[in-house]
Amino acid sequence: MKSEALAAEILRLVGSSANVCKAGNCMTRLRLELKQQSPDLPQKLKALDGILGTHMSGAELQIILGPGRAASVTKHFKALIEEENANLAEVPRRAHTAADGDALASPSLREAAQNSTVGDGKALHETIRRKNATPVKLFLKRIANIFIPLIPAFIACGIITGLLNIALKTFPAFAATPQAGLLALMGNAVFFGMNILVGVNAAKEFGGSPMLGGTLAVILSHPGLAAISLDGVPFVPGRGGIIAVLLVTALAAWLEKKLHQCVPEMLDLFLTPLLVLLIAGFAALFILQPLGGIISEWVGQAATSAIDKGGALTGFLLGAAWLPMVMLGVHQALTPIHAELLSRYGVTVLLPVLAMAGAGQVGAALCVYCRTKNAFLRKTVVTALPVGILGIGEPLIYGVTLPLGRPFLGACIGGACGGAVQAAFMVGAAAMGISGLPLAAVTDNIPIYLGGLLTAYVAGFFATWLLGFQDPEEAPNK
Repeated sequence: MKSEALAAEILRLVGSSANVCKAGNCMTRLRLELKQQSPDLPQKLKALDGILGTHMSGAELQIILGPGRAASVTKHFKALIEEENANLAEVPRRAHTAADGDALASPSLREAAQNSTVGDGKALHETIRRKNATPVKLFLKRIANIFIPLIPAFIACGIITGLLNIALKTFPAFAATPQAGLLALMGNAVFFGMNILVGVNAAKEFGGSPMLGGTLAVILSHPGLAAISLDGVPFVPGRGGIIAVLLVTALAAWLEKKLHQCVPEMLDLFLTPLLVLLIAGFAALFILQPLGGIISEWVGQAATSAIDKGGALTGFLLGAAWLPMVMLGVHQALTPIHAELLSRYGVTVLLPVLAMAGAGQVGAALCVYCRTKNAFLRKTVVTALPVGILGIGEPLIYGVTLPLGRPFLGACIGGACGGAVQAAFMVGAAAMGISGLPLAAVTDNIPIYLGGLLTAYVAGFFATWLLGFQDPEEAPNK
């Protein structure tokens, strides 16, 4: 099914544009927040050609589509919503010109559209949604949403940096050329402007003015701060990194909302941004930036020390736990930690470890392909395996290993073994948002990373072979 047709089918099943509170996407999923949802909606969605699975994360319905497809379907989905909203807005306008009493038609249409999605299990479903929408999960989702739009930039800059490092090791004389200098600048661009980009996105996510968030991030990062001292103690540009930026943008967004309520309307345009910048700016420099510095140092030291001191054992545990986190849709919660490590050290030592979970998935799927006699299952493995090798694990999770049960456990074991190798050698990656084989180009120890990848493939394969699984058409393998 083409992306446009799939978007139309999804909108039909969720009810209408009036039932959609929010629509967005990450690398592999269309993420929807709905006003009302029938209990059988996930099953209906899974029946559509092109949907790999669904997952509820709090109040958010995640529709798994795969890389590239998620962005395309979301684009068409939003366009359909805008078109439908425009048509709904046109109805009461025309009705009002015909008769005054007909102006009430619009609410009736919207209410009917909303009620069309309600099934017999509405009360139970609403109870489950309220139970799952915990403050912690909602907070982590909001923080992750700040960094998801930055992932393409991290990928591009990380790959440039990785390929440049390979070129410099192979041809040392290339380092003296202007081309090498320009490539180094391009590879470092996202890290140079990371605070500003995070400030803009964070302010938008917290409900404030994006440009005020970006401006406050500039204040925290401005090199001129180094020339200013307080009681002989100079300010440190960029101290606290993205942690300080998140703190100040959250404060600024809250303050801006309060000021909009109490500042007279005729002065709001001028006075509100001025007060936000002055109050939040001084609070950032004297309170939030030092606090952010303490938190930032703790996060960096905790992550690196856990792998440095725990070594292979830490990598084993992290590699084993990552696939269940992906399955539950909470894996994006670690994105800010990757960003902080990249900001502080230039590499993240967590990503190579966690990437091994996807490699274990590949090994487990290969074992399923070798042992199953189910033609459809073999075709599913062949279809999903290439993107699995490239680091996109959802098709293999929801299409192969998880439905079979024990192969999913075999994949976790494979990821654990590969993670142990990466952690034992402290392999770092200069990007985030990529995994699998492509991640090798941005790691600081390509041979060890590839060795860990191969370890995860082999361990996932043999763990699944030993565990066995119930073939959909045959007797249990033993």
